[in-house]
Amino acid sequence: MGDVGLLYVGAVLFMNGLMLLGLVEARAAAIFNLFVGGLQVVTPTYLIIAAGGGAKEILSASGLYLFAFTYLYVGIGLLGGFDTTGVGYFSLFVAIMALGYSYANFQILGDPPFGVIWLYWSFLWFLFFLLLGLKRDRLTIYVGGVTAIEGWVTGAIPAYLTLTGFWKSWNQDLVAIVLAVFGVVVFAALWPLTRRRAAPAQ
Repeated sequence: MGDVGLLYVGAVLFMNGLMLLGLVEARAAAIFNLFVGGLQVVTPTYLIIAAGGGAKEILSASGLYLFAFTYLYVGIGLLGGFDTTGVGYFSLFVAIMALGYSYANFQILGDPPFGVIWLYWSFLWFLFFLLLGLKRDRLTIYVGGVTAIEGWVTGAIPAYLTLTGFWKSWNQDLVAIVLAVFGVVVFAALWPLTRRRAAPAQ
């Protein structure tokens, strides 16, 4: 069930990335944030209840609430026209906690690819903090690009591959290395590209 939720995390990140890039209207994106936020409350709650007290299962499911509350916060904020400072500083909390979940995936859950994916999420939510909490508006295009890419790389593709049974058939250490290299190269290359695109508006 968690993989189904992850699929829609990918979808909402892609949608929010397009919103930041100016391709999707904010109130339209807000509705989808509420849909996925609601799903991401139900999913970990079910997984925790079904875990029967299993510590590792509860640990794995607990991090999903970080995303649930982000999307609900964003959706309500966009519909209500609220200031973004609150969701920005909550994003800082998520970014810090994501480092802990990355460590847990590497050291406790034995899942190196998701250890790397949690690092992706820590980076992304820190960017949300800079953009929404500290109002660094000049980062909008870069954050939009990173968000849209992460929607596929950390959400939709891993979820689909897990649901179809392909994910675990590959060497997990190699998958983690490929993900890490991809993230560093792509997000570093994206920075100058988005800065050039943003330059005329400055």
